[in-house]
Formats: sequence, structure tokens, C-alpha cells
Amino acid sequence: MKSPITVNGRTYPWPKRTTVVVCVDGCEEAYLTEAVRAGVAPYIGRLLAGGGAFHAECVVPSFTNPNNLSIVTGVPPAVHGICGNFLYDRETGEEQLMNDPKWLRAPTLFAAFSQAGAKVAIVTAKDKLRTLLGHQMTGGICFSAEKADQVTLEKNGIADALRLTGLPLPNVYSAALSEFVFAAGVRLVETQRPDLLYLSTTDYVQHKAAPGTPEANAFYIMMDGYLERLDDLGCVIALTADHGMNAKHDPATGQPNVIYLQDRCDDWFGRTTDEGGARVILPITDPYVVHHGALGSFATIYFNNDEDRDLVRRGLAAIPEIEAVLSNAEAARIFELAPDRIGDLVVVSTRDWTLGTSASRHDLSGLDVPLRSHGGISEQRVPLLLNLPCKAPPGHRMRNFDAFYMALGPAAAGLASVSTSSARQPA
Repeated sequence: MKSPITVNGRTYPWPKRTTVVVCVDGCEEAYLTEAVRAGVAPYIGRLLAGGGAFHAECVVPSFTNPNNLSIVTGVPPAVHGICGNFLYDRETGEEQLMNDPKWLRAPTLFAAFSQAGAKVAIVTAKDKLRTLLGHQMTGGICFSAEKADQVTLEKNGIADALRLTGLPLPNVYSAALSEFVFAAGVRLVETQRPDLLYLSTTDYVQHKAAPGTPEANAFYIMMDGYLERLDDLGCVIALTADHGMNAKHDPATGQPNVIYLQDRCDDWFGRTTDEGGARVILPITDPYVVHHGALGSFATIYFNNDEDRDLVRRGLAAIPEIEAVLSNAEAARIFELAPDRIGDLVVVSTRDWTLGTSASRHDLSGLDVPLRSHGGISEQRVPLLLNLPCKAPPGHRMRNFDAFYMALGPAAAGLASVSTSSARQPA
């Protein structure tokens, strides 16, 4: 057995078996419990009852990029630097996606373990995460389901991802995108036996379907089967989520509940951003906005002077649908964010409301069902399930970015004493 690896101040034992961490995008805990209650997810039911089930918290903003990067670095955004999917770069004066590794300030576990000789494999649903997750990896496999038809041995460590799974290229707006991730993960374990495997899905289904609905349960039926197969193959499994998901619409009309912050600021000041007014940034923004219209429950605002900032803070604090209005320093401390990657104010809406920029800038034509979204404190609670019984360190605040620590440490430590189906020998 090789020596433990220390990454970002945390020490991880070398994998005893193939260790799989699954990030189920948008997996509110109720999706799991409702599927189990309906009798359609028996393996997940065993995980929930198996002594390795925890309530955890994700990073706020409860969006995809900051949480996936926290999971794979083991630390919050204050350390790794990815504080959203999107930001305003004060130095360049440009609004930019945070998909480029140039924004990453800390190494991933994948880089550290691969450089030490471990076999690492990563499959993500959307391509926006691939370059961040695979940054500085030595060898290994890293590709997205979205662009599975474009992989190369040189760039992705695999020559033919479609042949690997036997599945067609999935549509990016479909449940099939996540199924491709699971199918690829199972085949990689069957054929490659990586030491570490990371699977990250898409929340297309969760944005459209509430827990317990037929559409949602169908997704978890699919997931249940693949998880059981990974267990049959002898893997240590940790399942968590990057964020939860909530209804964000008027139950009577089905219309989205939105506070358009840029419109409010422009009205209060009588001037637009280009005229020296406030600049509202929505960190949920990414290339895939059809299913949420770039509406989430977290926003950040930039100002040219303190007087404008204080005026807006007072105005927003008086709105009942606003849960929190925080200064840069307060938000950085409370949410463990990098202060230079957020604005002068951070705004969080309540559980059933979202935040937008201007009404004219949001294309909601793709919302074919009432809006469900995320981003706020109300989507912070997520599951953390392991397929081996284990205990959290005493007094520890469980986070989704403890997944690798728990899987490689407390869960794997009990392998020798477990001989049931929850810890089968490799097939």
C-alpha cells in the first residue's frame, strides 16, 4: 500500500479498492427518500439504512462549479477560488465564465493522486467541468458525456467513449446525459479498474420534476441499478450532491417567482451600469440555461462607491423575499468564499424565490414546466451516503466536500471487518 497523499492540508489514505465518488447534480435528499418509499430504489434504500448515511451541507452559492471543485479539492471556495459558474473580473472589466483552470487556486485530489501513480478516471455530464476537474492530471481518463463523440486518446485518455458504453451520444438536455455518465463509470471499472473514479451528473431532471414524481423516480430507478452494479464490482462508493433543488414559482399560476435586481438598481439610481450604476452578476449563469433561464437564488452586485452600495443594501433588506444581504467581507466569512471573486454585496433570496438581472435579459421561453432552481441557503442541505458503515469525526460539520475523505478514510477503514454484500470483493 502506498503512502497517504496530502492535498490542500487534508491527508487521504491510498485507495484500498476502486473508490467511486458520485456527485448527483441537484439531488435534494427528498428525491432519494421518495424513490425508496415508492419501492423503486432498493439499493439506495440499503445505503440510507446501512450505517453510512449522513446529512451534509454544500457550498453556498449552491451552484455546480463551486461545489464540484470543493468536492474534488476537499476545501471551500475560499481556498480553491471557484465561487460560481460566472463572475465579473474587475481587472479586465469583463463578465466571464469560470470554466477555465486559470481561475483554480488549489490542486485537485486527481492531480495529486495521479502524479503519485494512481489510476484516475473522471466522467462528467457537461463539458464545462471537464478542464477544471482534469487540471494537472498525469495520464488518466477525463471526458464529458456531452462530447463523448469527440474524445481522443491524447486529450481524454480514451479513444472511443461511445463504444465504451454502447450508448448513442445523449442530448445535453436529457436524462440520458446522466445515464451515459453512470454507464461509462461502470464500464471503466469493469475494464480499467481505476483507483479513483469521479462521476458528475446533470440536474436536467431535478430542474423539471419534483421528488416522488414519475419522472424523478424514473431517474433514480436508473441510478439505483448502476450504483448496485458498482457495489457488485467491489467499489467503495460515496454519493453526494452539489446542491439541492426547490420549486421557485407561484403555485397558483406556475409563473416564476423573480426579483429583477438590475431593474431595481437602475430604478433606484436613475442610471444603468454603463452610466455608472450598479452591476448585477448571477453566478448561476453557464452555457446551459434553457431549463432555468439563469434564475437562481444567489446574486452578487458591484458598485462604484460605498454610498450606492449602502443605498441598495437598505432597499433590498426591506424586501420580504430576500433572505440575506451581506457585505463582501460578511459573505466571504459566512460562505467561505474568496473576497476578490464576489461583488460588494451578496444577495440571497428565500426558498421559493429567485434573483434575476433585468426582465428583458432573461429568455424564459425554454421553461416548459414551472421553474425549479437553486443557489441559496435553502438548497444547502444534501445527502452524503457511503456503501460501508462508518462514523463521522466527533463534532464534525459534515460537508459534501468530505466525500473523498470519508470514502478513503472512515469507510475504507472498515473493509476488513465487513463481509456482507455492501462490501463485496471485486468481481
